[in-house]
Amino acid sequence: MQHKSFKDKFFNKKGLLIFIIALILVGVGIGGAFLKVSSYPAFCNTCHIMKPYYESWHDNNLNFVASKHANEDVDCHDCHKPNLITQMNEGYLFITRQYQDPLEKREFAKDMCFECHIEGGTATSWEEIKSATEYEESNPHDSHHGEQECYICHNQHQKQQIFCADCHIFNWIDDLDDNWETSW
Repeated sequence: MQHKSFKDKFFNKKGLLIFIIALILVGVGIGGAFLKVSSYPAFCNTCHIMKPYYESWHDNNLNFVASKHANEDVDCHDCHKPNLITQMNEGYLFITRQYQDPLEKREFAKDMCFECHIEGGTATSWEEIKSATEYEESNPHDSHHGEQECYICHNQHQKQQIFCADCHIFNWIDDLDDNWETSW
C-alpha cells in the first residue's frame, strides 16, 4: 500500500473545492458580522473623524436635529444608507488617511426628508408643514424663493441656519430654541 503525500491528499480537486467553500463561508460570516456590527450608531464612533457626528446624534444636550432623530429611534443608517462597496471605500480612506476632515456636509434632497416627515406621519403634506410654521409676519417654509431644499436651513450635526435671516429680520427668530443659530 502506497501512502499519499500531503500534496496529493489535500491539493486535489476535492480538497481544493473544500478549501474554497470553507474560505467563502468564512468570508460571508465575517462580512455578515461586519454588516451587523456596523449597523449600530456606536460603530460610527470608532473612527475619530466620526466622533462629532456621533456625539451630535447621541447627546441630547447639544440639541441638534440629529439628537432629535435619535430620540425617535432614527439611527445613522436610516439617512446614510450604506452598501458594502461604500463602507469598504470609507474604510480604505480611513486606513490610508486620505479622508477629508471635517467631512463634507451632506445635502440630502427634500424628497428623502419627506419619506419620514410627510409619508411617515409627522405631516401629511407640504401644505401642512407650511401651515405649522405660519408666523404673523412670515412663513419660513413659504419662501419667495420657492420651495427650498430642507438642508438650506436644517442641519443634522450642527446648529441650524435661518436662510431668511440673510436678508430679513423677523421677530419669531428670537423665539427659536438653542438648536438654531440666531445671533447675526
